[in-house]
Formats: sequence, C-alpha cells, structure tokens
Amino acid sequence: MNVGAHADGHAAPPGVDPTLVVPLLLVGVYLAGVIRQRRAGRPWSTWRTTAFGTGALLLGVGLAVPAHDLVGHMWQHLLLGMLAPLGLVLGAPGTLTLRVVDRSVGRAAIRWLGHPLPRLLAHPATGLLLTVGGLWVLYLTPLYRASLDQPAVHHLLQLHFLLSGYLFTWSIAGPDPGPHRPRVPVRLVVVGVAVAGHAALAQLLYAGLLVDVPASVAKLRAGATVMYYGGDLAEILLALALLATWRPEARPARRFRPATVVSGEPAGTHP
Repeated sequence: MNVGAHADGHAAPPGVDPTLVVPLLLVGVYLAGVIRQRRAGRPWSTWRTTAFGTGALLLGVGLAVPAHDLVGHMWQHLLLGMLAPLGLVLGAPGTLTLRVVDRSVGRAAIRWLGHPLPRLLAHPATGLLLTVGGLWVLYLTPLYRASLDQPAVHHLLQLHFLLSGYLFTWSIAGPDPGPHRPRVPVRLVVVGVAVAGHAALAQLLYAGLLVDVPASVAKLRAGATVMYYGGDLAEILLALALLATWRPEARPARRFRPATVVSGEPAGTHP
C-alpha cells in the first residue's frame, strides 16, 4: 500500500509522493558515489549501477502498489522482499561505499564484520528464518489482520520485507564484503528450502487451512498463486545470481604414482 495513505484515511500533502522519497534518496546517494569514483579515475561498473537502479525502481513500485487486499499485499511482498533486494544487492552498494569513505572507516567496517553478531546475521539460515519464517508467522497469526487496521503495523511489515529480503539476498549471492559464508552448494540448499517453505505456505493459503487471513476464497487463491509462482521466479533469479558468482575451487592435479608392487614383482611386469 502507498506509504502516504492507509486505512486511517490520512493522505500525503498534495504534490508530494512519499513512495518516491526512499528510492530517489538511495539512487541519489549511489550515483554520488559512482561520480566520485569516476572523478578519482576509478570507473564503476555500469552493470552494477543498472542493477541498483532497477532495484530502486522496483522498490518504488512496491511501495506504490495498493495493498487493500491479499492480492495487492502479495505483490507488495514480492517486490519489496524479493525482487527489489536482488537488484539492490547486485549493485554492490557496500563495495562502492568502502571505495568512497576514508580508509580508516573502511578498515573499521571490515573488522566489525568479523564480530559474532555480523557473522550470525550474514548466515543464510538467519535470512531464511527472517524471510520465510516471518511469512509463516504473518499469515498463521493475527499479525496480518492487525496490519489491515493499524498503519504502523503495516509500515513496519514493509520495512521488515525490505530489510529481511536484502539480508537474505546478500547472504546468498551478495558481491559485497561480508563474513565467511557457507560454500555455494550449501547456499543453494538454503534457497531450495526457501522455495519449499514458500510453496507449502502458498498451498495452505490456497486451501484456506490454518491461516488467519480475512479474505474471500477467490482472494485467497489469487494471493496464493502470486506467492507460489512469483516466489519461484524470484528464487530462481536468486539462484542464478549465486551461480554466476560461483568459482569452483581448482583441485590440484593428481601426481603420477608408480603401480604398487605386488608379491615382490616390479611394477609393469605381467605373468
């Protein structure tokens, strides 16, 4: 739903679209860093800039999507929590920031990433719990119902979608520096668990089982369909982004070893 208006009927001032503030601010800060890099003779990847801009655009669309019902809510989650974070993460804003700030600040940030809390947050299992686990809590408890009546809860959910989605995407396929991550096959397994978690929840919504969602059967099924197929698409893109960064470790060539001598016979002799 639009950030500037919700169920309480209060609208944003005429001529001001608050849904554009955050995306425009992000793009402005990012482009300032890119320009500073180029002026210093260190060009920044056009592809990274395009990815970040696309993520910011999807963020703006997600904030502007009307979420008066479950279908709109699902589209908003798909955009804010899955697609926008993918573009933002692939833009490598952390790397750009480290190139722009003072070296002492950058070194301090890198040291901080080695502390226990960042290591915990950067683990894909943490992002999985916050994203997929958060959705199960949202729809199987009165939390979603509360978000329809209380704008503050709704906006906090939007923030949670964005931050948890960014964290999960970064932990899986982020190009920015971070604590030691599990190997790529392990991260692919985590993505697979996320796919299964989304699919199972979508099926419960479609059937109207165990969920606390005030919606008609038609809306439940339409919303579940968006979650099922949209979530699959987003997670396939995430897996592809991860595979694109995969550099399999080169195994050392096996050294030639002479054949083992059996029964005292020299290698290479045959009866």
